[in-house]
Amino acid sequence: MDILYLHQYFATPESNAGTRSYEMAKRLVKNGHTVTFVTSSAYFSNNYNLRNGWNFIEIDGIKLHVLHLDYSNKDSFFKRILKFINFSIRSTLKSLSIKADVVFATSTPLTIAIPGLVYSKRKKVPLVFEVRDLWPELPVATGVIKNKWVIKLATWLEKYTYKNSKRLIGLSPGMCEGITRHGVPAEHVTLATNSCDTDLFDVDKSVGRNYLNTKLSFVNGRKLITYTGTFGLINKVGYIVELAKAAQKLDPNLCFVAIGDGMEKQQVIADAEKAGVLNNNLYILPPVPKTEIVDLLSAADLSLSLFGPVKEMWHNSANKLFDALASQTPIAINYAGWQQEFINEHNCGLVLDAGDYEKASASISRFLNDESEYAKAVKSCKILSYEHFSRDIMAARIEKTLMEAIND
Repeated sequence: MDILYLHQYFATPESNAGTRSYEMAKRLVKNGHTVTFVTSSAYFSNNYNLRNGWNFIEIDGIKLHVLHLDYSNKDSFFKRILKFINFSIRSTLKSLSIKADVVFATSTPLTIAIPGLVYSKRKKVPLVFEVRDLWPELPVATGVIKNKWVIKLATWLEKYTYKNSKRLIGLSPGMCEGITRHGVPAEHVTLATNSCDTDLFDVDKSVGRNYLNTKLSFVNGRKLITYTGTFGLINKVGYIVELAKAAQKLDPNLCFVAIGDGMEKQQVIADAEKAGVLNNNLYILPPVPKTEIVDLLSAADLSLSLFGPVKEMWHNSANKLFDALASQTPIAINYAGWQQEFINEHNCGLVLDAGDYEKASASISRFLNDESEYAKAVKSCKILSYEHFSRDIMAARIEKTLMEAIND
């Protein structure tokens, strides 16, 4: 089948962003399908020498129409909205010049549905829409969207998209439930979570040891706890500052490293310096490509996934969790929802108290110093990554969903 894949933020492992679309497309191409993306340059490196306007490139058999569009996760919400609208209009026009049997649009942002809907209506081909975040529920809950007319418009677009999609894909049980709440039959909704890239992340532990010696010598034999991701409003990465502060008294053998970028990073650095933990038992470093995250997780004893007290975020499908599983690094989270239930059921990590930092820090210390419990968690990570959440398993679900949409 010929697949038109709409994703504003396509990324490969050389970037510091999620690579789900790349990994899924690569497997679809391997299975004999033609995959053509309409995307932006947000996560393309300078190596591609992209010019202004539209560019055409090919990566691993995947065809990409790339609109040069500057992006920063430090952009204000208003600036992002303007870029969403800009891309939505221009990608709609570009998409209509491409031949396809099915159009596959993946959020965020929700505005990616617009070129998908227009293409589906004009070309009379089925639309499959993938929900990565529940919009507008999430930005409303976090206070990012407050204007009642914007909320009404976004709510209408969400419902209209669901109603006019032949099939839908949700990245978590909560997202699937959010879709069916709008009257979509459950049999038209596929659960396909983020997945584990075992080919990339399952490396020999010597990789981690070498990384510790060359890049993280300051760890100096301590237990390494890492956070890799966005320093955003919803992540509340300041939590790691409080963990490190509590650990100074409870267990000096714990060392925290946070790698990434975002709107709140400078504030987190300032808070860490004020707390006396910066460059002591907490190190805050610049973002690195995903290929280097492999080395970091190989070196790490525990990986963190963090969110503030926003229930709507509990439905998310954190890349950090699946990358940790793939690298056989136990995961720790500070929020509830399906991931909490998942960790408790499979004993692949621990759930931290969101408000009691001393209790959370003590939990980490106990876990990392209990050799038997820790070994069980590592083993569970391996089983889960290969047998339940591999890239191949999720790609097969998506391929089946696309075929069902065409054949319905």
